[in-house]
Amino acid sequence: MSISIRPLIWISVMFLLVSFATRVGLAVMCTDSFSLLQWARFMLMGSVFDFAVLPYILLPWALYYLIVPTHLLPRFNKVWSFVWAVAYMSFVVIVAASEFVFWNEFSTRFDFIAVDYLIYTHEVIGNIQESYPVYWWISALLLFCSAVVWKTWPKNTQQEQGHFLTKVFVAVGTTCAVFVSFLIVDQNWTTAPNTYVQQLSNNGLYAFTHAYRHNQLDYNKYYPTLDQVKLNTEIRSLVKQENTAFTSNKGIERRVTTQTAPKKLNVVLITVESLSAEFMAHFGNTQNLTPELDKLADKSLFFSNLYATGTRTVRGLEALTVGTPPTPGQSIVRRPNNEHLENLGEELGQNGWKPYWIYGGYGLFDNMNAFFDSNAYEVVDRTDAEEEHIQIHAENIWGIADEDLFTLAMHKIDQHDFKKERFFTHIMTTSNHRPYTFPENRVDLPQKKREGAVKYTDWALGDFIHRASTKPWFDDTLFIIIADHTSKAAGKTDLPLWRYHIPMIWYAPKWIKPQKMDRLMSQIDVAPTLLEWLGVSYTGRFFGYDMFNLENGRERAFISTYQKLGYIKNDRLVVFDVNKPAKIVNASDEKVIQTPTDEDKHLIDEAIAWYQSASQYFLEGKLTENYEKKN
Repeated sequence: MSISIRPLIWISVMFLLVSFATRVGLAVMCTDSFSLLQWARFMLMGSVFDFAVLPYILLPWALYYLIVPTHLLPRFNKVWSFVWAVAYMSFVVIVAASEFVFWNEFSTRFDFIAVDYLIYTHEVIGNIQESYPVYWWISALLLFCSAVVWKTWPKNTQQEQGHFLTKVFVAVGTTCAVFVSFLIVDQNWTTAPNTYVQQLSNNGLYAFTHAYRHNQLDYNKYYPTLDQVKLNTEIRSLVKQENTAFTSNKGIERRVTTQTAPKKLNVVLITVESLSAEFMAHFGNTQNLTPELDKLADKSLFFSNLYATGTRTVRGLEALTVGTPPTPGQSIVRRPNNEHLENLGEELGQNGWKPYWIYGGYGLFDNMNAFFDSNAYEVVDRTDAEEEHIQIHAENIWGIADEDLFTLAMHKIDQHDFKKERFFTHIMTTSNHRPYTFPENRVDLPQKKREGAVKYTDWALGDFIHRASTKPWFDDTLFIIIADHTSKAAGKTDLPLWRYHIPMIWYAPKWIKPQKMDRLMSQIDVAPTLLEWLGVSYTGRFFGYDMFNLENGRERAFISTYQKLGYIKNDRLVVFDVNKPAKIVNASDEKVIQTPTDEDKHLIDEAIAWYQSASQYFLEGKLTENYEKKN
C-alpha cells in the first residue's frame, strides 16, 4: 500500500489558511486604507512567501514517515498523528497570535526585536503574562486546535504503510524544496513604496528567520562606502567646529575648548521610556497627557526639533552616552568589545563628577548593567531598591513604578559625598511600556493603556521635581528630560521622520531662563552640548555637535531601524538599505526625489561618511579611551 500524502496536504492547507487569515487580519489593523492594487500586491506576494516557508513546515513530517519503519507506521500513526497534528496546529496558531500582538506594538512583522525577545525570555514572558490572559488563551487554543484536528484530520491514515522508496521520494523532494526556497527566495521581493504593503507581503516565520540570520551587519559589505582617503577628509570636515582642534592628521580626535565659564552643577539626566513628542500639548496633543512636562517646558530650555537615532532603548542610550551615529544591526550597548569607550560619564568623571546609572528594571536586560559598569558608571538597578528597602507602590516585569525609581535615585543622591565631587545621575524609566501598569489613584486614565502610562510617567516626573525642590542640592542641579525613542516608529515610508521626533527639557531655574531651541538636533548632540554648557574642555571623539556654537546650516540628524539608516539635512532625508542604492526623500512630504541634484549627491557622501566612520571606528576600537595615545 502506498504512503498517503493526505496528512501532508492537510498540513499545507492549514498552514496556508492561517497565513492567509493572519495577513488579512493585520491589513485590517492598519490605520491606512489600501487600494485594490495594493491588496492584490501584498496578498499575491505574501502567498509566495507562505509557499516558500511551507517546505520547512512539511520537512519534519516527511522525515517522520521516512524514519519510522514501515511495519510500525500504522501503530505509530494511531497515537502520534493526532498528537503531532494538535501540536503543529497549536504552533501555527500561536505564531499567528504572536504576530498580532507584535504588530499592535511595533506595526511590523517579526524583526530583530522579536529575535531579541527570545533571548530575554524572562522579561518577555512576564510581560505577556501581565498584559494578556495567557492561560485562558492557551487553554482555549488547545481546545480549538484539538477540535479542528479531530474534525478535519484525514481518517484511516494509521492503516497506510507505504513503500520505502516512496517515503524516500517524499523526504528527498521536501528536502530539495527547502534548499530551493533557501537559495532562491529573497527578502527584497517584498520591497514596496508603502512600508505596510511591504510588511504584509512577507510571512512572519520567514521574517523572523531572516532577522535572526542578519542580526549583525557589516557596514562596508552591505552599504555604500567611500575610499579611506576621502572618508577621512569628509568626516573631519563634518565634525570640526570653531572651538575644536584635531590632535593628528587622521581620525576625529580633537581638543574641544569651551567658550563657557565652568559651572559646578550636578546633572540628572532622565531618559523616559517611549516619550514621543506627539504626546505633549506643545506639539499639538489635546488629550492632556503631559500636563507636568508641558508646564516644565515653559520654565526651561526646551529643545523642540530633536530626533531619536533609533527605535530601541539601547539605541537611545548609545546615542546619549557614546555620542555616535547608529550602526547597522545591534546597538553598541548590546555588542561585544564595548568596554572602556569614550563616553559622557567618563568625560564628566575626569572633570569632577561621579557618574551613576540608575535603572528601574533588572540591568541584565539588554546588557545595560554590563555596559555602564564597564564604562565608568556606578550601576544601580531594581535589586538595589530591594536591598535599600525602598517602598514599592507598583511593579511589573519591566521594572518598579517610576515614582519608586525616582525615590531610589534620590536616596542614592542623598548618600552622595558632595564634598568630594558633584554627581551625574543617568536615570532610565520603565512605566511607559506594555503592560502599562502603575500605582492606583495617580492619574485619571485607566491602567493597561498607553495613554494612562504616559500620563502616569508625566505625574511621576512632576512629583520627582517637586520632591527634589526640597533638597539642598536642588538649586545647583540641572535636570534633563529626554526620550530614548518614540512609542512607534513604523509608517507608510521606510523611515517616517515624524515617528522619531522626541522632546528634551533642560530645567535649572536658578541657571536657565525659559527659552526654546528650534534647531534640528540629534540625540548624539546631547553630550557635546551638555559639556559645553557646563564649561568642560576635553579631548575626545564624539561625533555629535555642540549646538550652542554650531554654525547655521550645519544642523543634521540621524534616524534608523536595524537595517535602514537615515540622514536628515536641509529638508532632505538620505536612506540607506541593505544592498540597495541610496535613496533621497523630501523630508517634509516623504516623496522620493527621482532626479537628485548635485547638492543631493553630496548629501549622500556626507551620510556615507558619518555612518561608515561610526561603524569602522567602533569595530577598529577607535572609540575606546586613550586610543590615540596607544597608537
